[in-house]
Amino acid sequence: MSHVSAKLVSDKGIRASRKPIEWFSVVNTFFLILVSFICILPLIHIIAVSFSSSTAAAAGYVKLWPVDFTLASYAYTASREAFWHSMLVSLERVAMGTPLNLLLTILVAYPLAKDSGSFRSRNVYAWIFFIPMLFHGGLIPWYTTIKQYHLLDTIWALILPGAVPIFSIVLLLNFFREVPKELAEAATIDGASHWTTLWKIYVPISMPALATLALFSMVEHWNSWFDGLLLMGDPNHYPLQSYIQTIVIQQNLANMSRDEALNLTLISDRTLKSSQIFLGSLPIILAYPFLQKYFVKGIVLGSVKG
Repeated sequence: MSHVSAKLVSDKGIRASRKPIEWFSVVNTFFLILVSFICILPLIHIIAVSFSSSTAAAAGYVKLWPVDFTLASYAYTASREAFWHSMLVSLERVAMGTPLNLLLTILVAYPLAKDSGSFRSRNVYAWIFFIPMLFHGGLIPWYTTIKQYHLLDTIWALILPGAVPIFSIVLLLNFFREVPKELAEAATIDGASHWTTLWKIYVPISMPALATLALFSMVEHWNSWFDGLLLMGDPNHYPLQSYIQTIVIQQNLANMSRDEALNLTLISDRTLKSSQIFLGSLPIILAYPFLQKYFVKGIVLGSVKG
């Protein structure tokens, strides 16, 4: 009997010890759901405003559901050839800039991930790449350099100045340092060169980190608007965010026909902004689910070591 009673007491103790963990999971899950809902509320509101009538949006009646449903703002946006042309420019920028960012990040991070014994000048090069993270040459030298290379008003002016993302290099080299050295040593014994080791071992293992960095690069290229305004002399070469900035923020009607300007005056400023903001963010929203499973793992593993 004493053995049975002792077992019952131990079982009760185990169940009692599990209760705080279960309550923590419940509270934590509820908190994360609440935070997620708060984060998504602005996007839901923007979508609701974009599908609402100009009167309801201007009066502030729209909350989380469209009022007097209409597609007028989207019809106006779709009728603008400049909008679709600017979207193509942004897609071209992302399609060219993201692979270039990843390629240069891999090629720089791999040697910097080696220890000082394998790469004696590692610390010198690390400081060369680290200093630009803290100090910037300034807007005028940046613009002058791009101008001297005759890149103004070309797609390369939007890609090459940010081709080497230093923050991504720091993340990836820390990820490379976590790769077991035995794998690289085994490859070296088998006669593999550094190039083969990089592309056959390090890159496949680092897919979660590379997917995360690809998402960072895509978002950076897609959301950039200031460089487009400075470096593109022809409005037809504006990326999407620069085009939206000129229409929504500056209200530049110079390049519109008389009928287009008249139609714009009949559409609420809020509905137009909301529709273009939603369309501008839609490609990234669609791309994120494909990379989401790598995102958390990549950013955590790439930032463990300093």
